[in-house]
Amino acid sequence: MTFRTTRPLRFGDCDPSGIAYFPAYFDLLVGVVEEFFASLGAAWPTLIGERRIGTPTAKLEVGFVAPGFHGDRLDFTLRVTSVGRSSLDLATEVKAGERLLWQARQVLVATSLDTHRSRAWPDDIRAALTQHLETENARDPAA
Repeated sequence: MTFRTTRPLRFGDCDPSGIAYFPAYFDLLVGVVEEFFASLGAAWPTLIGERRIGTPTAKLEVGFVAPGFHGDRLDFTLRVTSVGRSSLDLATEVKAGERLLWQARQVLVATSLDTHRSRAWPDDIRAALTQHLETENARDPAA
């Protein structure tokens, strides 16, 4: 199952010319990932504060395709591409209307906030993540 959400590109997300400032995209991406976890029933305030589980980004690859402009509505499409013992691979595509702006591949790691070491995903979170798992063939009807 693909997760979708929309965010506005605001004045504060842009440089003086009105074009998206790329670090602002990363802040928006963090918010989208947080919203995705909340949709799984694993809201970050509970995950972090009560369960003492962090989800730091271990790897992030981004390809910028076209500029975003102040006032654009950014449509985020997030897919789970792999669930490991403690890792989670996400693929995100961001469009403004039909215009592809950027794509990201991200690896998150479940960590203990007490030891700051990786830890296995708890069973309930693993089950929710696995329900969202998509393979390349599952997305491509021709494959």
